[in-house]
Amino acid sequence: MSLIHPTALVASKAELATDVCIGPYTIVGERVSIGSGTKVGAHCVIEGNTQIGQNNEIYQFNSLGAKPQDLKYAGEYTQLIIGNHNIIREFCTFNLGTELGGGITRLGDHNLIMAYVHLAHDCQLANHIILANYCGLAGHVILEDWVVLGGNTSVFQRCTLGKHSFTGACTYVQADLPPFVSCTGNPAVARAVNKVGLKRRGFDQLRIDNLETAYRILYRQDLSLMDALKNLQHLQKNFPSDSELFVDLQELINFLHRTNGIVR
Repeated sequence: MSLIHPTALVASKAELATDVCIGPYTIVGERVSIGSGTKVGAHCVIEGNTQIGQNNEIYQFNSLGAKPQDLKYAGEYTQLIIGNHNIIREFCTFNLGTELGGGITRLGDHNLIMAYVHLAHDCQLANHIILANYCGLAGHVILEDWVVLGGNTSVFQRCTLGKHSFTGACTYVQADLPPFVSCTGNPAVARAVNKVGLKRRGFDQLRIDNLETAYRILYRQDLSLMDALKNLQHLQKNFPSDSELFVDLQELINFLHRTNGIVR
């Protein structure tokens, strides 16, 4: 029995693994490739230079690989790359990248993308991310591993959200959000260390206490970013370089070195 529904329109040049499932009335363009075990629901449009990996669940009514919503885009070769083991729920829109933005919009592995999420051009999403319903990411946004965005979160262009960070519902992120930090509000305000998320991922109390000390240095001592960095580096010297406490602080320090400004 064919795994492509007879009402689906799949271009002859599209590259589909033999066990890919395509639902009714879905359209797959000629420059699309889809890996083994991926299931695509009804009424989806997958177009452009789009690569989709293995064992993804793509629900009905998604638009993947359409032209970016950027007036500078002039039809140049750019891509949408989706990794493996992702769940993409209904009515999501993922756009191609742009030449000036590196040419690739990317979604990594093991992510849950809930309904009505928009990934604009050149967004870079890593792994184990959860985006709740109605999240919108502007162009060039970076989400690192284990980021969780509450429903209706909006992220301004070129912002980076660090590993294990979290936003509450209806948050507007207008600057970089450091690793391990949770924020809420419009505009976003840092609230605390993301303790609930860290506990779920196996962080013990000692690691969380260490990160709370770092949080107080960064947010509660009225220090400039440079002075906070110096104090964090001083704190880090208390731990062996191969310890989890040292590594957690290094993650935070590296992020702060490359940021142009953080959520305060």
